[in-house]
Amino acid sequence: MPRNDSGAAIVDFVLVGALLTLVFVGIVQLGLVLHVRNTLIDAAAEGARYAAFADRTPDDGAARARDLIRASLSPRFAENVRAGNADFDGVRTVEVTVSAPLPVIGLLGPSGFLTVRGHGVEEPP
Repeated sequence: MPRNDSGAAIVDFVLVGALLTLVFVGIVQLGLVLHVRNTLIDAAAEGARYAAFADRTPDDGAARARDLIRASLSPRFAENVRAGNADFDGVRTVEVTVSAPLPVIGLLGPSGFLTVRGHGVEEPP
């Protein structure tokens, strides 16, 4: 008795297509998170270097980091930026800390906050 496999190709296509779609969305999600993380690290470091100038304050560095984040990403990523003086192995530095939500596509991906820090060595007055 011969078997009828007329619908097997459609089922195979749907199963493989769904798996490939999930892998693709996961790769896009990972790329988006890494892009946001790298942008926030760069903005925090630039803000710390800017605040470390002799004629600047930590608040100037926080404002610079906020401006860079708003120009590169959404303004919601620049809502929690702090700056202050820190001591790093006996060296006075300015530390800019940025806390931002993780970008999530739909309901997939991790939730929570991403916190990055940038440091700049203070120039003497």
